[in-house]
Amino acid sequence: MADLTTLQNDAATRICARYPQVSRKEFRGDITLTIAPKDLVEVMTYAKEGCGFDMLTCVSSVDNLGEEPRFEVNYTITQAETGANLLVRCPVSESECSVPSLVPLWRSANWLEREQYDLMGIEFVGHPDLRRIMMWDGYPYHPLRKDFPVAGKPTELPGVAFTEKAPTAGGPFTTRPGVMTAGEREPRARG
Repeated sequence: MADLTTLQNDAATRICARYPQVSRKEFRGDITLTIAPKDLVEVMTYAKEGCGFDMLTCVSSVDNLGEEPRFEVNYTITQAETGANLLVRCPVSESECSVPSLVPLWRSANWLEREQYDLMGIEFVGHPDLRRIMMWDGYPYHPLRKDFPVAGKPTELPGVAFTEKAPTAGGPFTTRPGVMTAGEREPRARG
């Protein structure tokens, strides 16, 4: 059997040869393919059926506040038998803020897409049950967006959940500002 780097490289080469609109970038041995939302389902179907990437192991997103496209949805697809994986990046404009759902290809996309919808506000078109998974129904914000304040926002839902900003002063995830080493700023280092 070929090594992982060869398997990943061969698969990426096959995908890019079949879909010239897909761009490829390599960094420290990892291969990232960039795919437009309109091509996502077709290319990912080929990756699964033609290249053997039978597992979707991760769906995450990035908020590039101040840039366009503002968001990107990132996927990690894996060949279960070999362990080879590819990273797939799908840029998403703030005005569209949607990509096609991959639940029909990989059932594991179900909760992973719901998490990104809930916390970043990216819609997955065609998802069979697109609803919040962490925040309560009716919560009007998406807390992982960079324009969401660290202290939170007040809500208009008294009795349902917190109705005031969450206190973070001295909390477990509050780092100290200033010119210090990461270890000195890190909350867990304070004991």
